[in-house]
Amino acid sequence: MNEDALIQAAQRGDLDAFNRLVLAYQEISFNVAYRILGDPASAEDATQDAFISAFKHLKRFRGGSFRSWILRIVTNACYDELRRRKRRPTTPLEPLNSDNETIESPSWLKDPGESPEERVMRSELNRAIQDCLNRLSEDFRTVVVLVDVQGMDYAEAAAVVRKPLGTIKSRLARARLRIRDCLQGYGELLPAPFRLKEEMSL
Repeated sequence: MNEDALIQAAQRGDLDAFNRLVLAYQEISFNVAYRILGDPASAEDATQDAFISAFKHLKRFRGGSFRSWILRIVTNACYDELRRRKRRPTTPLEPLNSDNETIESPSWLKDPGESPEERVMRSELNRAIQDCLNRLSEDFRTVVVLVDVQGMDYAEAAAVVRKPLGTIKSRLARARLRIRDCLQGYGELLPAPFRLKEEMSL
């Protein structure tokens, strides 16, 4: 079945069809949530909440880009989580294992094809990029994640955040400058040539 057929079946209550849509979009949804929130556990929760919400409101989807519709819900779930954090700021600085010990090399960063040294460098670079993303306001961060990480064009990103095209371009330009300036402090970690989009899509 193609995507339109799956959507129509899911709108009629076919849970199997919806689960197939979830499988198609769960990776991009988690990556967007992770880069906005900076924490894998929170990203998993936000992604799950978003898909539950999407299933409940699937009949409201009237066509167009299903990816944009899903990511708009994911983004809103992330904003809800960020608002909760502001009320109760308890976000850990580093991922922890079941014994509350810091995980030096989280599993989602590991690449069996890399040497231990390369893995450490990539892990540090990933932390540096996420640190710079976290310093952005949530509006700027979201646009960077959608365009530079997920490869959306300006129009699709504008549809996700429901802002004019000019606003997207302006936020992205300013966000890129801030990230570039932030990353200057991590100069020893940056590969040559350094491409932000490639590195942030880990």
